[in-house]
Amino acid sequence: MKVFKKLTRIAEEKGGGYFVLIDPDTRKNDELKEFIKEICNRGVDAILVGGSLIIDGDFQSSLNLVKEASTVPIIIFPGSLQQLSPNADAILYISLISGRNPNYLFGDHVIAAPLIRKMGIEPISTGYMLFESGGTTTAEFISNTKPLPINKPEIAMAHALAAQYMGMNTVYLEAGSGADHSVPTKIVKAVSSYIDIPVITGGGIKTPDDARSKVEAGTTFVVTGNVLDDPENFELIDEFIRAIHFKEFS
Repeated sequence: MKVFKKLTRIAEEKGGGYFVLIDPDTRKNDELKEFIKEICNRGVDAILVGGSLIIDGDFQSSLNLVKEASTVPIIIFPGSLQQLSPNADAILYISLISGRNPNYLFGDHVIAAPLIRKMGIEPISTGYMLFESGGTTTAEFISNTKPLPINKPEIAMAHALAAQYMGMNTVYLEAGSGADHSVPTKIVKAVSSYIDIPVITGGGIKTPDDARSKVEAGTTFVVTGNVLDDPENFELIDEFIRAIHFKEFS
């Protein structure tokens, strides 16, 4: 069974799926391996690896360490063409449909496609939608695209439906790494109720209550990242699990 199909089935059974995003700049070596083992033992469904801008980290070595330590699927969340590896299980084949930068809509995809095929990893066609989040995020700056407004759900709905009609597997509602606030629940609900493909929501989700509200609004998968960078927040993983996998705990 393909990775994304399996994860979607898991999300349906548990109420929602939980992904943790790993930025290679954040953790390295033994610290990274221990973190991966811990979150896998606690019950995350998949791990995303990547970032819009990697300064200090080594993507290839980080991904290899994650693969060695993980018992769940590893999915590349690419910020550039350099973030490809045959050691991943799948890759979000992202088209930044909220923007109009041709390289991020289709240009880089032509270069990446033969490489992905050669590597034998599963491409998950993803309509990536970047939203206003209270400040300029790295994704917004690097992609040179304007985020979608959070007070006009109809614009988000139209973009998501276009992604579905173009045959994409999923849409990703993104506030951006380190966002001041997450994608509003009303946006998640509007989009989820308007399309028939799974929805991923990430960026700025700092509390289990917020994660649960996204699942209740119809998102299939919730992604957290920066909130787990602080060791004091590590115990939040169990709370995120209970909030997102609510069917297991009801």
